[in-house]
Amino acid sequence: MKAAAWDLTALLNAADPKASRPERHIWLVRLIEWLRHGRADADADADAGATPRPVLRLKHLLNMLERNPEPRARFVALLGRFWRETDLAALLADFGFTARRALWGEVAERLALRWLPGTPDTNDGGALFLLLFDNDTDPAWLAAIDTATLAGLAALLSAARGNGGPPAAAAEPGSVDDWRAPVVQAMTWLVSAIRAAAFAPALRQRMGAELLAGRPFEQLARASESLVDALVAGDATATAQAATYLRALVHRCRAAAASVPDHLEAHGVSVNIVFEVDQLLARCDRLETLVDLALSDLPQRELQQLLVDLAGLSRQRRSLHALLARQYSLMARKVAERHAVTGEHYITRNRAEYRAMLRAAVGGGAIIGGTTFAKFAILALGLAPFWAGFGAGMNYAISFLIVHLLHWTVATKQPAMTAPAMAAKLGALRIGAGRPDASDADTGIEDTAREAQAIAGFVDEVAHLVRSQFAGIAGNIAAVVPVVLLVQWAAWWLMGAPLVGAQSAQYVLHSLTLLGPTALFAAFTGVLLFASSLIAGWVENWFVYHRLDSALAHNPGIVARLGASRAGRWSIWWRANISGIAANVSLGLLLGLTPALLAFVGIPLDVRHVTLGTGQLAAAASTLGWPILAEPAFWWCVAGLVATGLLNLGVSFWLALKVALRSRGITLADRRRLYAAIGQRLRRSPRSFLLPEPGA
Repeated sequence: MKAAAWDLTALLNAADPKASRPERHIWLVRLIEWLRHGRADADADADAGATPRPVLRLKHLLNMLERNPEPRARFVALLGRFWRETDLAALLADFGFTARRALWGEVAERLALRWLPGTPDTNDGGALFLLLFDNDTDPAWLAAIDTATLAGLAALLSAARGNGGPPAAAAEPGSVDDWRAPVVQAMTWLVSAIRAAAFAPALRQRMGAELLAGRPFEQLARASESLVDALVAGDATATAQAATYLRALVHRCRAAAASVPDHLEAHGVSVNIVFEVDQLLARCDRLETLVDLALSDLPQRELQQLLVDLAGLSRQRRSLHALLARQYSLMARKVAERHAVTGEHYITRNRAEYRAMLRAAVGGGAIIGGTTFAKFAILALGLAPFWAGFGAGMNYAISFLIVHLLHWTVATKQPAMTAPAMAAKLGALRIGAGRPDASDADTGIEDTAREAQAIAGFVDEVAHLVRSQFAGIAGNIAAVVPVVLLVQWAAWWLMGAPLVGAQSAQYVLHSLTLLGPTALFAAFTGVLLFASSLIAGWVENWFVYHRLDSALAHNPGIVARLGASRAGRWSIWWRANISGIAANVSLGLLLGLTPALLAFVGIPLDVRHVTLGTGQLAAAASTLGWPILAEPAFWWCVAGLVATGLLNLGVSFWLALKVALRSRGITLADRRRLYAAIGQRLRRSPRSFLLPEPGA
């Protein structure tokens, strides 16, 4: 029978303290389900607008137990067995944490918790808590329990602790009071876990040396033991002193752990280390909570708040989003910051930079012209799909690397780099964080002015970017078309036939037309352009995190082979170019191999790159001759190239900007303000999105 269908009388009649462990725990699960969903009495329903229904049902339960001694005795006896036979210290010390120090091990554990059923046949308090409190509404109604109801629950639990054994008041002299026993045990385990995590090399070596000077982690165990001894002795003065000292140590430990992200910001991010730091900080918070609970004379409120927090963690333990959000945000910020530096080189702000972009794009277009013929040559070999894709990928990668090393540019590579550079303009000001406050008019006016300035600066960067893209595409096309035509005419003159045959030319007209799936393929190519930027950011972060630039400059073996000066130059060169190399190689291989791999699993996706496509169309037109200009198929291909350029740039830029804004903590409402400001600029000054302003 479903738990929600039970009425309270039937539920209490089913309470059997002599039942087996799984049956007793199933009964507790049904009781919590009744609190959430069961029928309340008429009087309770009348008050439902002011108090959550689970709290009303809990009051009804306590009233019914107060009026009926026999069900109350069985209920108390069942709770007594739960108290004695369940490892509550494990719930207090371990719930919400993991023994694994690797993020992906925790991911696997959460997937198991989410998809595999749990068993009530356990004495692990944490496992039972997951079964009892697995609803999103649990924290809210637990927090709404009033003082009188808490007192009634405390009376039941006090009776349960004394049921079947000596009452708490009759405990042996010198022992910790009954209800504090699991709390004290949990404190001991937490101290051990905090020390073990802090002494791990990955964290210890990245904490601020000045924060570890007093050895706070090493003193935790002694301070915790002193507090327990004072509690056992019943010495209020010694207890207060020991608790104050322990809290001070925990505060210093938390400060030391919080210094690790500062090191990661400067020396590269590791998601595993971020995960370990979060766990360590959370354990410090839990330890302070348990200290407050152990010292409380009336601990109902502290225990209530602890249960609320644990109920929130119960849902988070099954949530991958809650686990990955911080790690993703920090990694996204580092990727954005790496590309913000690179992206500055792709944004033009005046006429001189605009002309320089045109020249760089012309050079890139000339290289892509050669890439076009290399692609036709690879296709002519008739290789197996994988090797054809690999050959095409290497062709792209080598071409892009040549463009990079010559400091030229390919237009479609710009957006994934430039979006973080634009978001960096908002980094100094979190728009929306400081809305005007009536209590401080001057501060509100200053905040509003700063927000307006930040938004205007961001819109300026968008205009700079769009016209930089226009310059990049124009320069690429201005070079790739004449280079391809020149090579084709040279082949006609030298060999009497073009390098690209008529069959290949007809295939180009068929594949690039806007009437086919060109738009879909172009958007997919935009995703690959964005993916290559993520790979580049990850590779650069890995390079910095492992300090490979320092190793290249100072490693004895490398220095012995290259010499100190050459090793130093290599170190500087690799540090400056690792991101560009990773971006270009990964982009080339993604463009070549991804369609072949997807075709293997039956997904017919291909790539459409505006510069490469323009070169292919120019080659096809030169083979088919002047009459092709009168054919609608040619102009549908031209329209397809326009759509390809827009989608290549738009999709990659949108994805990169989304990551960049997410890394800066920009809210959805503020994003809408940014988009509205861009639209207003476009209506007021459309020319600024195409050409530099006069006099710039």
